[in-house]
Amino acid sequence: MSGSQEAVQSTKKAEELAAFQESTEELLEEADELQQFFGFVENAEETDTLDNKTKELISLAIGVVLRCDHCILWHVDAALEAGATYDEIIDALKIAVVMGGGPAQAYAVEAYETLQALEPEHE
Repeated sequence: MSGSQEAVQSTKKAEELAAFQESTEELLEEADELQQFFGFVENAEETDTLDNKTKELISLAIGVVLRCDHCILWHVDAALEAGATYDEIIDALKIAVVMGGGPAQAYAVEAYETLQALEPEHE
């Protein structure tokens, strides 16, 4: 992929993530039950024992196994934000494929492309 193609892909993924985050916030404003669930998620993601980076790598691997495009986008970004390195994310993707088999391989490629697109923004 050329430099200009990488820049376009990076911008596209960043815009997709921003739009998803905005829609999520709007939906949470409309539904108290979802706000309560999101509160549970935030509590579960607190770093009492496992650090945030480790939790984001686990969440990314689960997102790959569950074949959740938005989860992949969200957690690649969050893992990078938490300080995960390129190699750590690749390791998490390998474990996801081990646990999820062939279908997870296809979504690991999606996560890999997302990593390549978003990593430059976190450097």
